[in-house]
Amino acid sequence: MASQTEIVVRFAGEGGQGVVTAAEMLARAATGVGFHALTFATFPSQILGGPTWTQARIARAPIQSPGDSVDILVAFNDEAYNEHRSEVRDGGVILLDPSVTPDPGDGHRCISVPFDELAKQTGESRAANMVVMGGLSKLINMPVTYFKEFVASRFAGRDKVVEANHMALDLGLAHLSEEDAISDLGEPDPPDYDQVFIKGNEALSVGAMHAGIEFYFGYPISPATPVLVYMERNLVGPGKFAYQASSEIEAVTGIIGAGFAGRKAMTATSGPGFTLMGEGLGLAWMAEIPCVVVDVQRGGPATGLPTKTEQSDLLAAISPAHGDSSLPVIAAGTVEECFYAAVHAFNWAERYQGPVIVLSEHSLAERAQNIPRPDLAATPVESRDVYRGDNGYLRYESGDLSPFPVPGGAGAYVANGSEHDAYGDTTHLAKHHVHLTERRFGKLRLLEDGTYESENAGAPVAILPWGGSKGSAREAYDRLREEGEDVGWLYTIFLNPMPPAMLDELRAKDLVIVPELNYQGQLAGLLRAQGVRAEAITQYTGLPFKPSELSERIKARLAGAGARQAVTA
Repeated sequence: MASQTEIVVRFAGEGGQGVVTAAEMLARAATGVGFHALTFATFPSQILGGPTWTQARIARAPIQSPGDSVDILVAFNDEAYNEHRSEVRDGGVILLDPSVTPDPGDGHRCISVPFDELAKQTGESRAANMVVMGGLSKLINMPVTYFKEFVASRFAGRDKVVEANHMALDLGLAHLSEEDAISDLGEPDPPDYDQVFIKGNEALSVGAMHAGIEFYFGYPISPATPVLVYMERNLVGPGKFAYQASSEIEAVTGIIGAGFAGRKAMTATSGPGFTLMGEGLGLAWMAEIPCVVVDVQRGGPATGLPTKTEQSDLLAAISPAHGDSSLPVIAAGTVEECFYAAVHAFNWAERYQGPVIVLSEHSLAERAQNIPRPDLAATPVESRDVYRGDNGYLRYESGDLSPFPVPGGAGAYVANGSEHDAYGDTTHLAKHHVHLTERRFGKLRLLEDGTYESENAGAPVAILPWGGSKGSAREAYDRLREEGEDVGWLYTIFLNPMPPAMLDELRAKDLVIVPELNYQGQLAGLLRAQGVRAEAITQYTGLPFKPSELSERIKARLAGAGARQAVTA
């Protein structure tokens, strides 16, 4: 039995079989005793049924991506077995429901486990997942007490449920033998800092709460709906409001109204809903009203792949409205960054007095992970500069930012989506349009305080991922550096505007490689327009990059860059 620092377990079957629950349960039990864990889930768009699979990566050190090959596959039906067995590494194991007929030529060790039959022996038919956990504890030599402690905590006060689940764990454990074990993670090495186990959408919602959100108006749409649910449950009390809108158009106009009234307001949607919000976002840009819109990206366009992941809304996020506009965009790359992206978005919206877009994506929204507990005291929150002078105030007279008049206070003005004069009245005079266009774009300079990561800055070629591709790209980068490749690393969550010092570093590179989950290479194209020699490595399968495959693609691109340099020389 080999000693390993990590293990990847994939659960595959039909929606409604508890596939998603199983991965989260394994991850929660593991993190509860000090391991690190990260889950990934993908499922069809129907409510029940359809091919569904999730996986949990458990390790002794922090985890950055869902991983590469699978150590253990738990297949609940024939389709799951046939679809996923090729992903199992040499020496891995497949746990099969008795209904599954394995291929006699399959080179993997297949073990049949009667999940449902054993669960029925406990008197709790829904305990099949615990039978699986018991079998897994034998396969990876993880003490079953870890799972029993998790069950006792999860179902505290429900003694019969705890007893049935403990019995299911023992039955699953007894069904496998010592010889079936394939790895040993050893003892966990708990981090010396407080942690929370949380999903990306939850982290984003908590970040909005810390930033002081007062008004949430949202329409349910996958994969952003959990943000609406969180707000309905938690954004309560005096001065707080959360409500389900009847459409995305109503949602965006609602938060604009709240922003105009001096409130911190947010909505969350996905690609199709974000498109419907375009005209409203143009109004917020023109009228200079703070608000935050979260776009949890999915495969598209149109209905597209509503429950798959993609990074294809960047161009739309920067320019969702017609005409001249450039909206600030912050893109989270990890579950932890989802929290900070929300805080920064509210700070930016309040500071420059306009709409800010947060980009997340399906793989982050549904990813559950243990992260360091955010230090709220070290995470500052900003509020807009409110006008407190006399009436007669000319809201739009200044060439840059001016204090925000809150209705009911001094400085009454017209918040107008038509081009307007200094007071806000509609005008078609060229001098006003020129003045206010330059004012609106000039305010973006107030947002050039974003931070960024930079490593091996002297390398002629750098890797620059964005969004949820960060983890896979980081693992690929680490492998390449271990292999002796002279390549640099640059990364930021602040995509528009980018930190000026980072842009300077990018422009100095011979080549910038941008891994991104879209067909067009959207960020690479934007960088080329800003004088960066950027090339994209794209993928549009609806699934994240695998670190091993990405490292090979980057290595090939590095070899090509070296050949071009040799020819030029």
